[in-house]
Amino acid sequence: MSTQIETLIEEWERAKLGAQDYLDAMPEEGFAFQPVPEVLSFAGQFLHLSYANYRFAAVGANSPAAQLNEGPADKNPELQSKAATTAYTLAAYDYMIAAIKAMDPATLDEEVLFVRWTLPRRVVLAKGLEHQVHHRGQAAVYFRLQGIKPPLEKLF
Repeated sequence: MSTQIETLIEEWERAKLGAQDYLDAMPEEGFAFQPVPEVLSFAGQFLHLSYANYRFAAVGANSPAAQLNEGPADKNPELQSKAATTAYTLAAYDYMIAAIKAMDPATLDEEVLFVRWTLPRRVVLAKGLEHQVHHRGQAAVYFRLQGIKPPLEKLF
């Protein structure tokens, strides 16, 4: 039977593979695509979820990342290309996975303040998974609007 830490690592590794599939499947020109001006571009969706992954790691795994000092990644013009978005995104997943691996399992039930909620660390890490799935789900529509079939979800 897996420990809670092992389960979290497995889930974040699976999530990374799902993100990688999406990033690989979108052509370079699709990274700038925005269905309407009020929403993030395809690159912006992944840069947002990746920057948030660093925030979730900072609180959930007690592992503050230097990337948080750089400001929201989706606002950084240097990160908008396929190569830069992919590198930033995969690095954020790797950071989260390494932070969880370094955790003391006894801290998973520690209550921490995340934004305006007090939650156990394990819940913060689970909310991080939920958040990235939400944005990857939004990105699926971007494929369809460009006539591209999105990659299949990796549920297991």
